[in-house]
Amino acid sequence: MDLNSAVKILLVDDSEDNLMSMEIVLEQGGYSLFKATSGKDALKILLKEDDFTLILLDVKMPIMDGYETAELIYQRDKLRHIPIIFITGQDYEETAIFKGYKAGAVDYIRKPFNPAILRSKVAVFAELYKKNLLLQKQDEELRKINGDLLKLNQELENRVKVRTNQLETVNSELKNLNSSKDKFLSVISHDLRNPLTALLTSSAKLNESPGSLNEKQIKQLSGIIHRTSNKILQQLNEVVEWAKEQREKTNFNPKKLHLFKAIEESVELLRPNAVQKKIKLENKTPHQIFVKADGLMLRSILQNLVTNAIKFTPDGGHVRLGAEQEEGMIGIYIQDTGIGMNPEIKDHLFSRTYTTATVSGTNNEIGSGLGLLLVQDFVAQHGGTISVESEHGKGTTFRFTVPNFDDAIEFEDTDLDEPIRLMSE
Repeated sequence: MDLNSAVKILLVDDSEDNLMSMEIVLEQGGYSLFKATSGKDALKILLKEDDFTLILLDVKMPIMDGYETAELIYQRDKLRHIPIIFITGQDYEETAIFKGYKAGAVDYIRKPFNPAILRSKVAVFAELYKKNLLLQKQDEELRKINGDLLKLNQELENRVKVRTNQLETVNSELKNLNSSKDKFLSVISHDLRNPLTALLTSSAKLNESPGSLNEKQIKQLSGIIHRTSNKILQQLNEVVEWAKEQREKTNFNPKKLHLFKAIEESVELLRPNAVQKKIKLENKTPHQIFVKADGLMLRSILQNLVTNAIKFTPDGGHVRLGAEQEEGMIGIYIQDTGIGMNPEIKDHLFSRTYTTATVSGTNNEIGSGLGLLLVQDFVAQHGGTISVESEHGKGTTFRFTVPNFDDAIEFEDTDLDEPIRLMSE
């Protein structure tokens, strides 16, 4: 950009010779020069062009002198920034000087003018204008750069937000995977390990002294081994399928379940454990109750709680299961006549610091601490709550709630008229 050509100067004089003289002196500066022979012509030019750097205005002109012209120029807001140098052939009288400055003049040049002085004074204003022009250009560039920086910063913030959301999603998925892993391990531990105890006990008796057993006893032990093995295989397949569903979706699969039947099937594998300790295992659940629950989760809850009840109930004790209607929910309880627990253990029952060894006080008990946490989680997924009442030396009662299924119909394959006793004689 040629800054000199950007400097626009308006020459106003009623004498063509004076205009030519000023033009010759200033043309070396490379400025853009406009000429007017009267105040009226100058105003016409200024109506079309308002970005002049300087006006050289003759004071003494016919019809409209320089002072009147200056006053009219400065009446327009767009023209008030243009400096005016008066060209005068009169002496510099104080009255004339005051009148000129009052009209808006910034300086005077006397005729006949000295070319060097004229060129020098014009150069001062031209230089100021060029510097202002450069500052404006720099300001525009800075504003543009600032705008680009703001835009870039906004883009970076949006990218950070997107990345943060992605990381949060990944973190949430990892937490869910870790939770699913814990649940799977706990289900495997409690749903399969306890039935294996009965299987190992029966096979051990059969293996230790087969000669001392009669045919009926052998058949009974082999029957336990066969039924328990098949049931373990069935439960293992169910757990694997459940684990796949947990990995593929976060929601569980509640269905309409006949509660009495669901409890019977859930604790079937625990019968041998109860028989070994001569514990009476009894289901007092009313036959007309139906619940809306995830079958595998409900089984895991019941097997966890019943396993612990059997474990901490002395030989010849009693474990009772039952249910009753509550407001929109079904309250299910597991009550035992076991050793109970003190308040300190009860307060930490659903924390990761709790294990079965904590209750028994022995080192030969195995407990990961995940069992009751899993129970609590499964109950919560059903929108229910779980609580415990216990007195040391007198027994423990666990109670949890699951949704009631109102429009209940009986299952055709369940004989509800014939109660099933969960006690082996």
